[in-house]
Amino acid sequence: MRDKALRLGTRRSKLAMAQSGQVAEAVSQVTGRPVELVEITTYGDVSREHLAQIGGTGVFVTALRDALLRGEVDFAVHSLKDLPTAQPEELALAAVPVREDPRDVIVARDARKFTDLPRGARIGTGSPRRTAQLNAYARAHGLDIETVPIRGNVDTRIRYVHDGELDAVVLAAAGLNRIGRIDEVTDFLSVDTVLPAPGQGALAIECRAGHTAQDTALVAALGELDDPFTRVAVTAERSLLAALEAGCSAPVGALADLLADGQIVKEMRLRGVVGTTDGTRTVQLSTTGPVPETHDQALALGRELAAEMLAQGAAGLMGERAQ
Repeated sequence: MRDKALRLGTRRSKLAMAQSGQVAEAVSQVTGRPVELVEITTYGDVSREHLAQIGGTGVFVTALRDALLRGEVDFAVHSLKDLPTAQPEELALAAVPVREDPRDVIVARDARKFTDLPRGARIGTGSPRRTAQLNAYARAHGLDIETVPIRGNVDTRIRYVHDGELDAVVLAAAGLNRIGRIDEVTDFLSVDTVLPAPGQGALAIECRAGHTAQDTALVAALGELDDPFTRVAVTAERSLLAALEAGCSAPVGALADLLADGQIVKEMRLRGVVGTTDGTRTVQLSTTGPVPETHDQALALGRELAAEMLAQGAAGLMGERAQ
């Protein structure tokens, strides 16, 4: 049984295959078993509609979870920012490995930075969160930009720039790192300019929640890849998102980062932002406190900041709140 290959469910995109391949190697090391990738097509991969119209990035997750529950795969790898905030009881979030760079980046013509783009620059993004924050920054700093809704994989998005259809596109640094294309970035957007999506840069390794001895053993083995600091950070971010009753495609940014004194981590700062997509109104707040030591403490941190944001009118800036 020890040598039987574990089946890892993954989306078919180049990025999903790259990050699943990296996880497969790590799982093989901790379990001593080979890992085979099982490619699964999701509705989000085949639909041509904009993500916000088909339920946000959660559409990438459902097919993988169904394959897990049917026993067709043993575990699955998701981009954590795609996971709906409610965790199904039958499935365990077994590991959140060390997070990649959570920032958003620009790939622009003529190697330009965001603030150097020409007047009227057309910037492509499929994310209401990025649209809201880019437009808010542009308004505050006298920049003249037009955000253009786009879909497609990394290749498709960067091609819009190379073909001259767009002046720039916004992508996640983590994804470009994982597929070896980070050298194409022309500007790293500071988190003070654009807060990332809750969980951005982190992966989620999910499996069945221990209903058999094999499931229990796999949960334990996968747990060796878990990074406690990453987990409490993304738990706080996703708790904020859930408390705002906002879905994966809502214009909500959040980042929990650890504040260190030398080598010693002292505190965690959680920042959250929500805004109208035209950038005219935003609510942005932060809170700093002791690093959460439990899952419940991390949840509480997110809920507390969300309550402050709602008190300042955040709900009215998100359009229809997710049900």
